[in-house]
Amino acid sequence: MLSPYRRVLGLPGAWAFSASGFVARLPISMVSLGIVLLVSTRTGSYGLAGAVSASYLIANAVFAVLQGRLVDRLGQSRVLPATILLFTLALATMMAAVEWGWPTPVPHVLAAVAGAALPQVGSSVRARWSQTVRDKQQLQTAFAFEAVVDEAVFILGPTLVTLLATGLHPLAGLVTAGVAGLAGTLALAAQRRTEPPAGRSRDQGHSTAAMGWAVLAPLALASFGLGALFGAAEVSTVAFSEELGNKAAAGPLLATWALGSLLSGLITGAIQWRSSNAVRFRWAMLALALLMTPLPFVENLFVMAAMLFVAGFAISPTLIASVALVEETVPAGRLTEGISIMTTGLAAGVAPGAAVAGVVIDGYGASASYWVAAVAGFAGVALAFGTTLVGPRPGTTADDRLAVGGHRPPDRPGDALTGGTHEDGLGDRQLG
Repeated sequence: MLSPYRRVLGLPGAWAFSASGFVARLPISMVSLGIVLLVSTRTGSYGLAGAVSASYLIANAVFAVLQGRLVDRLGQSRVLPATILLFTLALATMMAAVEWGWPTPVPHVLAAVAGAALPQVGSSVRARWSQTVRDKQQLQTAFAFEAVVDEAVFILGPTLVTLLATGLHPLAGLVTAGVAGLAGTLALAAQRRTEPPAGRSRDQGHSTAAMGWAVLAPLALASFGLGALFGAAEVSTVAFSEELGNKAAAGPLLATWALGSLLSGLITGAIQWRSSNAVRFRWAMLALALLMTPLPFVENLFVMAAMLFVAGFAISPTLIASVALVEETVPAGRLTEGISIMTTGLAAGVAPGAAVAGVVIDGYGASASYWVAAVAGFAGVALAFGTTLVGPRPGTTADDRLAVGGHRPPDRPGDALTGGTHEDGLGDRQLG
């Protein structure tokens, strides 16, 4: 099962940019949770904590597409260092504002600046894979591997930030996240050999082609529900652990959730799928929503860990199929921007999900707040099943595909990742 992964990681430069991307992505899983832990500790209010975290996440969603566009046009080596330096400065100032009790809305504004500047590392790494991997069958394996890396980030990050914030100092988790993001992003940007060319792509002449909004728009809307599920579940799990007298357990609980997703991602990447990416996205999202519905009735940490582990098995298949849909839809010269559009929908949902869950926690308790995640999941399911989510890559002809990948043109939408073998490919959580 691991041989396809060994082949893609053996390509020149692949291991280096994926590993640095892993370190650079740690803030994705640490900062929003770290803000909740810091603000709730210093103020005692989960509502306020959710609001500051929401400011960070909303700004990240609003500016993600702009960042993706700038990366495609100017290059990763120019954009990533500038954004990570601004992110680090804003995050440090936000921590000082909370620690020293600066009045509202100063912490919210500083959190928003940090969120806006958070580099789009996940999209950048996937663009490098698309540049490096010529064989479309190997590309699906590369995208699946990045989904596994994302889940590894969401296993390590929540556990690390929670243990540091609760066991060492409320600021320790956020400091670690900032250092990891700075070091990893600068290391990624320094790897010029695997960087996609700025302002152009392998399919020359199509960098300004249409983005395929017939697929991207409903996919982004469905991802909004998925993001709200993630945001609500994260805040709910912190409060659930605290209500049971063990706030530090929140990190391991969320890591268990991500572990289930990591395992399913490994399996998904090794399977030759015959169902379309759209079909897999819809049914995996439905499975995730259904698996979240028992959580409001759980009253034990160990039972909650088991339930989150099982629910996690539906995460990676959903995210892998969503990125595969983007890759088969958008022009290759706008891939970073296209992935950013999808992850913007995801990130935009995290913020209100976290904020609404915080309000429910303050009013009705942690267990009731898990309903926010379940309802958000079913809203995303309704959007996914209510739209087509199928379309050819715009601005790319059959001859372009043949010239780029060395494969025959695909016979139908969805074959672009597999060279027309009638087996749909895979792509990537983001979330970055």
